[in-house]
Amino acid sequence: MNEAADIAADPLVRQFVRHLEGERNASIHTLSGYLGDLRQFSAAVWGASARPPFPWDSVDKFAARKFIVQFQRAEATPATVGRKVSSLRSFFKFLTRENLAPQNPFAGLVSPKRRKFLPQVLTVPEVGRLLDAPRQVGAEALQNESDAGRRLWLEYVVARDTAILETLYSSGMRISELTGMTEDSFDMLSGVIKARGKGKKERLCPIGSPAVKALRAALEKRGEIAPLFKKQGARLPVFVGHTGGRLTPRSVERLLKRYLVRANLNPNISPHALRHSFATHLLDAGADLRSVQELLGHASLSTTQIYTHVTIERLKKVYDAAHPHA
Repeated sequence: MNEAADIAADPLVRQFVRHLEGERNASIHTLSGYLGDLRQFSAAVWGASARPPFPWDSVDKFAARKFIVQFQRAEATPATVGRKVSSLRSFFKFLTRENLAPQNPFAGLVSPKRRKFLPQVLTVPEVGRLLDAPRQVGAEALQNESDAGRRLWLEYVVARDTAILETLYSSGMRISELTGMTEDSFDMLSGVIKARGKGKKERLCPIGSPAVKALRAALEKRGEIAPLFKKQGARLPVFVGHTGGRLTPRSVERLLKRYLVRANLNPNISPHALRHSFATHLLDAGADLRSVQELLGHASLSTTQIYTHVTIERLKKVYDAAHPHA
């Protein structure tokens, strides 16, 4: 039996899942994470062969500490341990609120401190090189292609990938938000995209004229490739993959690596680097932190504050290079 399905058979876990879906609007990925942590905890306390229903009301602080120490001894990262503490704390908080358990054994546990890493940020010239990479790669591919259908597809890929990169940098959207877009998600006239982010929360993302122009060009080219997929009467996704379906976040990661290499940038830079660059460049230009928080869709201002550290680091470099007594 699948472990996630096994733990989900527990009646109290089922109630918790309904709570997450109904009151907290949790995504499938969030639910999967909670179920995985609960499965690991039940295996640690009652054994891997134990099956639900589990006696959650018998769990004490000693069992909770033992579970966390187990991962610390295995040298799990602070982020991993912290997530498990958070998952179990939320679960038992729900149980105590519903009078299904006498206490929350994770209430007093302190999550290990995470090491803080500054996000990877591209400079404005580096972003410019990256945005120009699809055109360069496409021009080279078209030189050696004589098949009309293939040429049509390559021309679309150039327009599509340019629109993807321009939109990511112009809006600060997450990749999942970008690939989840429909034509109803954006208004070309006002230059605004409605993004559906974490927790299924929606926000409006302004985009600049280069992104609007790139999106229009991609949609125009999309109409030209529709006959290749025999979908003249059906609407294709905003960003079309090679099979005619919606482009996935993983596909966007792959195409980004190709263009990073072309732009002579580190191919290990994540797609999130464009989101980081979006936020940092706004702050560098004088945007206030609260506005950047709204644009990124962060629930907490403290999450956005990491970008102020990036900006300060860049100011220090300028200071060291320019000040006579640095």
